[in-house]
Amino acid sequence: MNTESINKLFPVFLKLENFRVLIVGGGKVGLEKVSAVLNNSPATKVTLVATLVSEEIKAFSFLHSNLIIKERGFKNEDLENIDLVIVAVNNKEISLLIKAEAQKRNILANVADTPEQCDFYLGSIVQKGDLKIAISTNGKSPTIAKRVREVFEESFPDEMQEVLENLYKIRTRLDGDFSHKVSELNKITANLSAKPLEKNTLLKKIRVATLYSFAVILIMIFGHLVLTYVPFSDVASFVSATFQSFDPNIWIYVLAGFIAQMIDGALGMAYGVTVTTFLLSLGIPAITPAVASASMHASEVFTTGSSSLVYMRYKNVNMKLFKKLVWPGIIGAIIGAAAISFISKDYFSIIKPLVSIYTLILGVMIIFRAKDIHLKKVSKIKKVGIVAATGGFLDSVGGGGWGPIVTTSLVAGGRNLRYAIGSSHLAKFFVALISTLTFFFIIGLSHWQIILGLVIGGMVAAPISIYFSNKIPTKKGLLFVGFLVIAISLKTIITSLLK
Repeated sequence: MNTESINKLFPVFLKLENFRVLIVGGGKVGLEKVSAVLNNSPATKVTLVATLVSEEIKAFSFLHSNLIIKERGFKNEDLENIDLVIVAVNNKEISLLIKAEAQKRNILANVADTPEQCDFYLGSIVQKGDLKIAISTNGKSPTIAKRVREVFEESFPDEMQEVLENLYKIRTRLDGDFSHKVSELNKITANLSAKPLEKNTLLKKIRVATLYSFAVILIMIFGHLVLTYVPFSDVASFVSATFQSFDPNIWIYVLAGFIAQMIDGALGMAYGVTVTTFLLSLGIPAITPAVASASMHASEVFTTGSSSLVYMRYKNVNMKLFKKLVWPGIIGAIIGAAAISFISKDYFSIIKPLVSIYTLILGVMIIFRAKDIHLKKVSKIKKVGIVAATGGFLDSVGGGGWGPIVTTSLVAGGRNLRYAIGSSHLAKFFVALISTLTFFFIIGLSHWQIILGLVIGGMVAAPISIYFSNKIPTKKGLLFVGFLVIAISLKTIITSLLK
């Protein structure tokens, strides 16, 4: 073989959070480079310098406080105290000047679309939990690298993280020298290489086709029911009557949805408990605990549905864990929705302070979470179904609590943070959907204006909350939410007891 045709690059994996990175360029290529760096090493300190910075990069900076943007032309002084530089400007002359200056300072440089000027390349990345594979074509064809990445992503199951964690535990328990451990682990993993990749791909295609088929059938059934039972001749009069009968408190519900979404968008939790405590604190007789919980879950279908799509898009969902969560969670939600609906009709004065006690406990849990954000690695929680059923039940009864109970339990129980949040969030979508349907069949939909207000408020707050998501210190933000929930819950409890 001709040695000139061999890829002579030496692959390494850097702990990039220990390096200072400079990116020059704020266009499409600059976005690609900064995304590659921070998506793989979120704690890396990155400075981006560009005359014009795209709105996408500015939006990306909202999610990463360690990304500093300087909207101006490049200066040689920008290379001071820098370890790596990535040049992504659409000007060869400027690119070569920056590369030359970096070389004088012994700084490694990557010049986009100019392989001969690169000291290192940014390869295509395949990641399944702790498994990370970098692909290189020696700078000749990024498109081929992308296609190879797609093949690997299809081939490796989403449960690879669990496999890695189990193998790590086995390795730590094996006795003997290094050679013996390698031999034993080779025996255990031999079946992985024997598994045909084509079979995995074929099965996945069959599953996708089956899901699409079921979706089409469900849409047809829904369309048939709508066309059969909806009196379209009365739609105009119905719309007119609806606008005349709008609840004057709808703007309060919009405010509740806005505040809850701002908190949830900025801190990643507490939407349900915030909405429920807010609605119950209004003192409106029509808002029983069942109505508050039903309204919250109906609006949450929209918020969790959209965010779940994002989690699935970025493959943050462990389907095995999701399946363990969703069915027990749904059963718990149905039981909880039925319980709060029937009990609240006759025992509202009793159940309201009890629900407030529960939300108070959730507030305390949020504070505990704030005090211990970096949870220690412990043995993986085994009884996931029990946790999900409990979370689904209490979530329906109290109008919130799935996140503090289920997600926190998964992370505290040794589950991978990324997959715990993604899988729990997707399961929460179905729990919220089924809980909403259960409430609908039991108490009806007379509270639809509350739902509408919450959804409108949440939609308005969503883009704003993204801006604040990385501006608010997580620990202080969680403490604020925790104390706010406790204060509102205490107010409701005291008011109920004094009546």
